[in-house]
Amino acid sequence: MPNIAVLTNDLQYEFTYKITHSEKELEQKLRDFNAFLDGVRHQNQAVIHLQLINDPNDPAVQRRYKNRAAGIPALAGRPENQIITSICHSSDLIVVKGRDSGFFNNNLDETLQELGVKTVIVTGLQTHVCVQTTAADAFFRGYNVWVPNDCVFAPSSEDTARALEWLSSYCATVASSADILSLMEKYGDLPERSERKTL
Repeated sequence: MPNIAVLTNDLQYEFTYKITHSEKELEQKLRDFNAFLDGVRHQNQAVIHLQLINDPNDPAVQRRYKNRAAGIPALAGRPENQIITSICHSSDLIVVKGRDSGFFNNNLDETLQELGVKTVIVTGLQTHVCVQTTAADAFFRGYNVWVPNDCVFAPSSEDTARALEWLSSYCATVASSADILSLMEKYGDLPERSERKTL
């Protein structure tokens, strides 16, 4: 039974442009990201993909995209809304979300509790939006929160840096994916924020 779960945010074909506009760079970033996920899976921990699906009848969604020429993104049924195939393993779980936070009005918390998860590793898009809000909501619910600084993405490096600084100072331990995997391998878990100074 896993005690750690990686939560990916919005790693859907529709949003790859927020990672990079370069096909070659995207392939490399996804390859590196999947190496981290494979390391987590190898240690029999959970991977849960949070898939954004917007409800076009939701007034909040309508307000948010009212003046967007391309219309409402991430609508159910669109092939481009699927989780990127290369990072989605058959053993992974998918939880649908309708807001930035992965915990908003869905069964993510219940799923984590049923699995026995105590620690979440929050990854994906965008560092300063979905990653930040999902990490904060996990912290509010009592989870030990980690964020790998090389497995979060945003169009602006400044947005990522600002978000990581906030997360580190408030609710999460920020470290490299290599360091996180090393600690998991050594201890079978990840230490709480109060134990960071002993790392």
